[in-house]
Amino acid sequence: MTTPQGPVVIVGAGHGGAGIAALLRQSGFTGPVTLLGTEEHHPYHRPPLSKKFDDATLRQLLRPEEFYAGNAIDLRLGVTVSEIRRDERVVVTETGTQIPYATLVLATGSRPRVLDVAGSSRFDVHTLRTIDDAGALRRSLSRGGDLAIIGGGYVGMEVAAVARNRGIAVTVIEREDRILARVAGPELSSLLTEHHRRHGVRIVTGRSVSEVRGVGTEVTGVTLDDGSVIDCGTVLVGVGAVAAEDLASAAGLACDGGVLTDDDGRTSDPHVFAIGDVARRPVAGYDGLRRLESIPAATEHAKRAVAAILGLEPGRTEVPWFWSDQFDLKLKIAGLVMPDDRVVTRRSPTGMSVSFFHIRPDGTVGAVEAVDAPADFMAGKKLIEAGVTVDPATLADPSVPLKQLIARSVAHT
Repeated sequence: MTTPQGPVVIVGAGHGGAGIAALLRQSGFTGPVTLLGTEEHHPYHRPPLSKKFDDATLRQLLRPEEFYAGNAIDLRLGVTVSEIRRDERVVVTETGTQIPYATLVLATGSRPRVLDVAGSSRFDVHTLRTIDDAGALRRSLSRGGDLAIIGGGYVGMEVAAVARNRGIAVTVIEREDRILARVAGPELSSLLTEHHRRHGVRIVTGRSVSEVRGVGTEVTGVTLDDGSVIDCGTVLVGVGAVAAEDLASAAGLACDGGVLTDDDGRTSDPHVFAIGDVARRPVAGYDGLRRLESIPAATEHAKRAVAAILGLEPGRTEVPWFWSDQFDLKLKIAGLVMPDDRVVTRRSPTGMSVSFFHIRPDGTVGAVEAVDAPADFMAGKKLIEAGVTVDPATLADPSVPLKQLIARSVAHT
């Protein structure tokens, strides 16, 4: 079939945006492709920002700098789009440049949620979203002083691990009653809490920050809602992220906690797609629309969008998955944890590896959280894909190979 060759403009040069530009070329699209990024850096890997922020050489390019010109991708760095004129099908940059499109892809990602307390604008209060953020955090910690991390999510806990390995005193402040309360089951939260504490991380739960204290622009500590003070020289704010939907919303696209899209990333305007962190979309096997903040999800969404743009057959929908490194632990999570799950623990008879399988009320596996257990992660992913019921007792028994359990399950589909 003949693929459309009208110009494609991509706003956002992160994993999703850079990925869709490359996929368009790999899929045979020969029309103009323009990739617009607000940062001055060529598209780079973002996981090292929290896992290796202390490494001055942490920049890892997604593709060599020459890839873009070599594939006729017009990469424009340091460009901010200020307006989408859907009736004219052009985007307008802050400098007034107008760029026409036949198809527009929004891959604007998300931005850190703001900590709205007194003193939060001080010099050594940081968020971590870009490579420049990572450099600023590294320089702040090099000046000495303790680190206070506001928010016990994955980014905060990864930074805590790296900082402790550098000998920095770290306090994590989480307003919920446990770390990772929104994204992990209680069992994994408990395991990680104890592991961090054994490595010297102080974790304070059920408390929020009411003020960032300081002298002039310098940070000296944070005040909690109970009046207690935690001394520190650097603060990292990691209280979640919100979809960068302002551009889409101003253009009249349907938005609600993210740009609303279908399975393929198509928005309320058929000529505009949204992928990655900014999109709120259906996720196979789960009710409602969801915003998935992960690189695998952005990559999969980009593939589906390219197929839709070019009129190709979409690939198989992948189970959402995530990963995290904390001290010596390697975590891999497949599926989405739900509050009414029944958790089945599978422990390795030797070593420290353990997996928490989340069983839905209907008896199917909805998620797996694997700690130093890559085989369990892969097996759990397959069980989620199969959507079949499993015997919890058999799943918990490490003497029963998971391959056997998968074979039994698949045989009944």
